[in-house]
Amino acid sequence: MRVEFSKMHGLGNDFIVLDARKVSLPAIDTGVARALADRRTGIGCDQLIVLEPSETADFRMRIFNHDGGEVGACGNASRAVALLHGAAASVETSGGTIRVEPTENGASVDMGEPRFDWNAIPLEYAMDTSAMPVGWDGLDQPGAVNVGNPHVIFFVGETDTVPLDRIGPEIETDPLFPERVNVNVATIESRTHIRLRVWERGVGLTRACGTGACATAVHAMRRGLVEREVTVTLPGGDLVIAWGEDNRILMTGPATESYRGSFEWSDFA
Repeated sequence: MRVEFSKMHGLGNDFIVLDARKVSLPAIDTGVARALADRRTGIGCDQLIVLEPSETADFRMRIFNHDGGEVGACGNASRAVALLHGAAASVETSGGTIRVEPTENGASVDMGEPRFDWNAIPLEYAMDTSAMPVGWDGLDQPGAVNVGNPHVIFFVGETDTVPLDRIGPEIETDPLFPERVNVNVATIESRTHIRLRVWERGVGLTRACGTGACATAVHAMRRGLVEREVTVTLPGGDLVIAWGEDNRILMTGPATESYRGSFEWSDFA
């Protein structure tokens, strides 16, 4: 079976997108996702995105990380999917229903409401998620937010001085986080600007993480460190994050289609 795909990215966070809304695909498991994502022997990506029919929204989006694990949300991929779809739409994800809309230079995504309760992150045991009494190798008192997937956020003097490639996997797999966690280190540049680097669970260091930008911005807003709309600068570029009075997060930023192609399913199954 020959399958068509689109290769897309949001600020360098790249995706393979398979559209199964009208043409059925064979079952996708961890092995297939990992094989397609491999940058040496597959097509290569941070995430594999599969679009499917939905009974509750315009369509469903499934998200598989580079390691083959399925996750609940991906902000950058949501913008890419908006661009591919070409119109405003409601999108079912395992992290909740979101709304996407193409813009002149990319897309806006209503990411829904953040969750702060310790058991919604989830954490192994109860604690205050606005200033957690824990630390790792000089990083301490983080915040935690679930925006469809779990994030822990550390505010630091300079993001580039943190050895995130070393400490990121240690925090990601700490028993405190039973579903693992995305690790964010952020510097508050001003009341309207945050600089951010992310270690993404199941992916590693990434040029951009949309949900990480949302979680970090909301945590900074919750702490009163920034205004309710900020620009978040990641290694791949900028996202604008707004947390409305309705408690919903709006993310706006670029998305790009790199190329289209096809592959034989049996080569990766």
